[in-house]
This record gives sequence, C-alpha cells and structure tokens, in this order.
Amino acid sequence: MSQITITGASVWDGVSEAAYPATVTIEGNKIKKIAKGDGPVDTQGTVIDGSGHTLMPGMVEGHCHPSFTGVGEPWELGQLCPEDHMLKTAQNLRLLLSHGFTSVFEAASAKPMLGVTARDAINAGVLDGPRMRASSPEITTTAGLGDERKRHIYQESFGLVADGPLEMRRVARECVRDNVDNMKINISGDEFVSFARAEITPLEDDELAAFMAVARKYGKTVAAHARSSESVKMAVRHGVDCIYHCDFADEEALDMLEDAKDRVILGPAFGLVHNATREGEIAGITKEVAEELNLNRKFDATCATYHEIRKRGLRVAVGGDYGFAVTPMGQNARDLEHFVTYFGYAPVEALKCATHVGAQLMQMEDQIGQVKEGFLADLLLVKGDVTKDVSLVQHQDNLTMIMKDGVLFKDPRTGFNKGGLIRAAE
Repeated sequence: MSQITITGASVWDGVSEAAYPATVTIEGNKIKKIAKGDGPVDTQGTVIDGSGHTLMPGMVEGHCHPSFTGVGEPWELGQLCPEDHMLKTAQNLRLLLSHGFTSVFEAASAKPMLGVTARDAINAGVLDGPRMRASSPEITTTAGLGDERKRHIYQESFGLVADGPLEMRRVARECVRDNVDNMKINISGDEFVSFARAEITPLEDDELAAFMAVARKYGKTVAAHARSSESVKMAVRHGVDCIYHCDFADEEALDMLEDAKDRVILGPAFGLVHNATREGEIAGITKEVAEELNLNRKFDATCATYHEIRKRGLRVAVGGDYGFAVTPMGQNARDLEHFVTYFGYAPVEALKCATHVGAQLMQMEDQIGQVKEGFLADLLLVKGDVTKDVSLVQHQDNLTMIMKDGVLFKDPRTGFNKGGLIRAAE
C-alpha cells in the first residue's frame, strides 16, 4: 500500500486552538500516524517537506451550487440545455477542488439530476471533484423564489414549483426517486425577487409540513432558504436540518435557533450579500440598484444576526452562494475572511466552520474535517500560518498540496493539479 509522509509542517488538526509541529503519515486513503514534535522520519514511500506551511483538513463548501454557472439572472439557468449544463457543472466541481474544497454540500441543483449525476461520476472516478452530497433543485411555490415562469411564454429557472400539501408531497417524492442526498426548500423570498422580497414568507405551514414528512420518511437531509424571521421559525418548528441566511431573525427566532443548536446547522451564504453591496458594479449592481433592492439593509442585518449567532455558540458552515456573475465560482474561500471581518470570528473559529462543522453537515464527522489518525486523508498544505491569517486559503498559489482520499490532486513536487493547471480568478 502506498505511503506519503509530510514533514516539517505545523499541523492544525481541525479542532485545536493552535497548530503544532508534527509528522503525518498517510497510507492508502487514510491518515495512518501523527507523530507530534520533531522525531525521526519514516522515509518509506514519498516524503513531502512541509516546512513553512500549515497542514490542515480539506475545506467543506456548505452552501454549494456547482450547477450555477456564472449567470447574471437566475432565469438564465433555465436557458442552458442539460448536456451543456452538465459539462459546466463538472468544470465547476474540478475548480472547487483546485481551491481546496475536498467536500461540498450541494445547496440546490439548478436542474434535476445534475447534482446526482455529478456525485455518482465523482464516486466512480469519472470526474475529478470534491466528495459531494447531491441536492434536489430548490422547491418553491407559485410567486416564490425560483418561480421564473411568465404568463406569455414558457420559461423555467432553478426552482421546482409546487402548491399545496399534495403537490409538495409529489415533488418531494420525485426528488427522492432521483436519489438525492439533500432536499432544498425555499420558505422565504429574496430581495432580488420583485414579487417576493426577503421578508415575505410565501410558503404555507401545511406545505412545509407535507414536504418534511416525505423527507423524514425517506431519511433525507433538508436545507431551507429562510431570510425572513417567520421563515426561520417555521424551519425550526418543522425540524429543518440546515437553515440558510436567517438575516432578519428576531429575538424569538434566535432563541428558537439556540434551543435547537444541537441538531441545526446554519449558513449565512454571505458571499452574495457582500459582493452585491461591495463589488456589484462588475455585474451591473450599481450603488443605486443595491439601495433600491435594500441590499445594504440586508448586509447590516446579516452581520448583526451572525454576531449574535456566534455569541450563542451555534454551528455555522461556510458557503456564500457562489456561481452568479457577481460571485464567480472560485472565490468560495473568501468566506473565511468574511467570518472574521464581518461576524467577529477568530481565525481558528472560522477555520472550524470550514472544516469540522462542514464535516458535521456532510454527516461525515467521524471521517473528515480533522487531521486525525484513522480519518480519510483530505488534506491541504497552505503556505504560512493559516491560524493567524485565513485569507491565505483564498489564493491557489498558497495551496501547495491538495489531497483528497489519499490522492494528490495538486502535487507539491510539480505545482500542478492532476491533469494540468487549472486557472481561475483569485
């Protein structure tokens, strides 16, 4: 069995408050041994010098849309033919791995079967990409987020529309039949939806109850889009596993989240909010447009909410709604710095959100998210001390080694990704 030994690096193991010197040996696809300190090196197999680097767990993208292909408007996703869409999805997944994300929790597929097909191809070794939990499309209602239909012309987008408990059950069962891991439901609207802004809650209680009943019967994980305070409360009451956004959660909603913190994982998906208000001009979101859409208000609300969520000790995953023109795929690791800059997280706290909490979201906390003996060898070698400066992980040049399942996707001896160099915007 092949063996790789990494020497000289400072090891941040995914749970400790600081890094420590250690030699780490990988055998096959698992971490065989961690020898703390500067002991003798086993020279069997391949030896990699990690001096000047941090060895850390591979990151988990917790709000991932690999089938969102850089569109300016959501309805454009419906214009892509399935074949082209699948190829672009595969390209995004390889790009994510090249940026240090060895696992992704898909927050919704833009079309049925894109995520499932990609997951299965990765597992079969047909595609290079992160290990993946595949999602349904976003289930929504008429006049909800994701309903891009028109009276005068046939048009679809990324949402599957269902109205009433009966339709919710049918659509949920269809997604189960597709063999998804996760099911996504849109409870609230969003500021980009003229007829259903963020603080509107289009979904009815009985519709969510019907959807959740199907998910529970088949053992599926449920993630919800929930910006309004009422949508957050609905998600908690009905047992949603992963609640995204929570921007406008009031005190009652925050108390409910705290009471459910042992079973609920949250995700701000802040990249889209940040870029739309701070860098939106590149995608036509001028300062005037941002103000008209109340995006600055949403920015402030999100920051205030996640300061409070951090103080209450709730589990939060990184992942920022990347995949739009304003949030290009490949910027995903910026989320760690956002957590520090805007939410008050310490660097190590932000790193835990991207690793240990992500592993819990993936339901693989006993296999990934830590540098630990017996765990799968999903590892990164990052130039510098990432426990002091989380911005280091944003830049591909700093990722000297990317290993998934014991296989070197980026080999530090050559500096190239498996199959050649992948270029992407930093």
